[in-house]
Amino acid sequence: MLATISEICVHPELHDQKKVTIQGWVTNIRGNLKIMFIELNDGSSFKNLQCVLKSDLIEFEKTENLAIGMAIEISGIFSNTPERQQFGEILVENFEIKGHNYSANFPIQNQEISLEILRQMPHFRHRTRLFRVIMKLRSSLFYEIHKFFSRQGFINFSAPILTSNDGEGAGEVFIVDDEKKEFFNKKTTLGVTGQLHAEAYALGFKKVYTFAPTFRAERSNTRKHAAEFWMIEPEVAFYNLEQIIELAVKLVQKVIKSVIIRNKDEFTFLEKVGDKNLRRRLIQFCDSQVSQISYEKAIELLLEHQDKFEEKDLFFGADLKTEHERFLAEEIFNSPVVITNYPKALKAFYMHQNDDGQTVAAFDLLVPGIGELIGGSQREVRYEKLLERMHELKMNIEDFQWYLDLRKFGNPGSSGFGLGFERLLMYVTSIENIRDVIPFPRTNKNILM
Repeated sequence: MLATISEICVHPELHDQKKVTIQGWVTNIRGNLKIMFIELNDGSSFKNLQCVLKSDLIEFEKTENLAIGMAIEISGIFSNTPERQQFGEILVENFEIKGHNYSANFPIQNQEISLEILRQMPHFRHRTRLFRVIMKLRSSLFYEIHKFFSRQGFINFSAPILTSNDGEGAGEVFIVDDEKKEFFNKKTTLGVTGQLHAEAYALGFKKVYTFAPTFRAERSNTRKHAAEFWMIEPEVAFYNLEQIIELAVKLVQKVIKSVIIRNKDEFTFLEKVGDKNLRRRLIQFCDSQVSQISYEKAIELLLEHQDKFEEKDLFFGADLKTEHERFLAEEIFNSPVVITNYPKALKAFYMHQNDDGQTVAAFDLLVPGIGELIGGSQREVRYEKLLERMHELKMNIEDFQWYLDLRKFGNPGSSGFGLGFERLLMYVTSIENIRDVIPFPRTNKNILM
């Protein structure tokens, strides 16, 4: 019976004394001329399976050139061993090498390798236990997010990756066609957000979301910035600011709790090698009421600790830096916190303008260790207000006329947010660098493959 390590380790008692066949890669070898122990991993679990080879059952000549990294297939009798550290082992009856090493220098050996070195080999680093865990959790989070939206009645739609509109207006875009190439009829860039297109689809489906790669040409080398990353962007017609905040918090709490329940072994491993209180901290967030304060109040709280910051110039209208965001979440609230009603000048053109004339109906969800995890807003539905704001920012009205036209035909208003998937994974795993939660990271002056 062809089986996976994941299937066996979940219910080892069901496979006890049964013959199984496993295909995988060698992660460790030890032994002597009479008995040999091979640790095997097949990618289905971060756990390895111990395979016992005895000279009276296996011709040891076949194993002379066996090395870490090789692909093999083994068959034998599995024994459940609850009294030992491992969940079980296989007494091998048949052994076959399926993929040889053509060099003795396989880079992943049984020794500690720094994350910095592993970043230079993204095509191999998933064959370490840490990165198997990270990528398994990435896949699990991906699944839980789609499941959450499906159960909430959302329609998934594919926002374009190539676009002629910069939804954020930051100017940090990758240009695909600058009009000189004459492929498209206008300047075309890689999308920084799918939000504007999501607004169009919300007017008809009510609840929509896109989950796709987005691109920012930021010349930044911080631990939380990447040139290519994945964004979850829901948009809901008829929603106001408070309703979209409620959805954002519910999404994060639900998917984190589900991932913890479904990946107990992975979290046990992360707690052994890193944050010992990881699950307790995450569950506490999932079960708690998230605090909410205004931007103005946040500035007041930060001013009380002004001497602790590198950027001390704090005033109403100041753009909060990561150190300020983290301080609010880690020191003042000691948990995630929602900040609302930011100054209009700090936010994008499409946000609902509050009656005070100074602020917009926007929010950020700040979390410990990261800072901003989610940013969202109620959208400006009033045609004249939106047009006035676009003129203030000297935007090309012609390019955005389609967006303005959305306000003309049955638009009840909508709200939405953007959730950085990799930042969520960093928070869930307590991994400190975004480069370590993306299979093949793309950052400023760094693209290997």
